[in-house]
Amino acid sequence: MSEFTDPIVLFDGVCNLCNGAVNVLLDLDKHKRLKFASLQSEYAENLIQVQTLEEKIRGIDSILFWDGKEIHIKSNAIIEICGKLGGFWKILKLSYMIPRPIRDLLYDLIAKNRYRLFGKRESCRMPTPELKERILG
Repeated sequence: MSEFTDPIVLFDGVCNLCNGAVNVLLDLDKHKRLKFASLQSEYAENLIQVQTLEEKIRGIDSILFWDGKEIHIKSNAIIEICGKLGGFWKILKLSYMIPRPIRDLLYDLIAKNRYRLFGKRESCRMPTPELKERILG
């Protein structure tokens, strides 16, 4: 569907670590290439349903990346997001040289413990007027 052609970072809107990552990405994304949607939002639910992503993302509830054509999960999501930032951050694409099971093991360890280590919010963040076009749903 043409509605979902932008690169979109899908994140756990109640996770402090995920929200912190979004704040950093908003600052680093100087060309405003990335858009963001909380996994708890109606927008994310629609994207997942329309693109039939349920099976691919089953059990993943921290950060995902929709590049406009396909979904990237776990460590691949992080690497692809960094690639979209351009500049110095593209060098992190070299992380693909590390075998995926090793990268995903580290990702899973952090994701599993993120609430205990970083805490939780009661609700998703509300975008400021200047961020409204980049924070979806």
